[in-house]
Amino acid sequence: MSEKVCSHHKSKRRKVLRRCCAGFLVFSFIVLFVFLIIWAILQPKKPRFTLQDATIFTLNVSAPNVISTTVQVTINSRNPNSRIGVYYDKLDVYANYHNQQITYYTVIPPVYQGHKDVNVWSPFIYGNNVPVAPYNGIALSQDQSSGGIRMTIKINGRVKWKVGTFVSGRYHLHVSCPVYIPLGNSKNNGIIIGSAVKYQLSQSCSVSV
Repeated sequence: MSEKVCSHHKSKRRKVLRRCCAGFLVFSFIVLFVFLIIWAILQPKKPRFTLQDATIFTLNVSAPNVISTTVQVTINSRNPNSRIGVYYDKLDVYANYHNQQITYYTVIPPVYQGHKDVNVWSPFIYGNNVPVAPYNGIALSQDQSSGGIRMTIKINGRVKWKVGTFVSGRYHLHVSCPVYIPLGNSKNNGIIIGSAVKYQLSQSCSVSV
């Protein structure tokens, strides 16, 4: 085969390759453009979470570095979108005190939340004889004596967005609900339910997706 024929074939291959690359770039641009238009029209918003109340059953320091906790919280989740549904794959709820986890994970089962829908969950979060840093045990005893405790109810999970029949991939969801709960001498601010005390909170939570 002559050099002229070989160079002709190489030139032809280059032209085909250039056309393929140009076609792929144009197609990618069109898909991205359409996606941006749809996204702008839908204007997706993150779910909104509110910590409505907390019922304290147990909150004890049994040793300087051991805490036992049993709390029932009521969490309100609202989907603010009118055209987008939300799939919650799984949600793990737990309590933090001074940036240290003091309860085990409590799982909220998967659920679908429709347009403008509201879900209300009331999970128990608890931890029996959970080891903590010694200064946290001391701090909790001091907070109980002073009449109140600041803790954070956290929710970690995964969500998917649903638009029509299209369902997106999974996104990580992180919810943080910092709250002040009156304790000790402030029990008359709550509702006594047997041996537990229920506190109305209505605390907005920060959400990141």
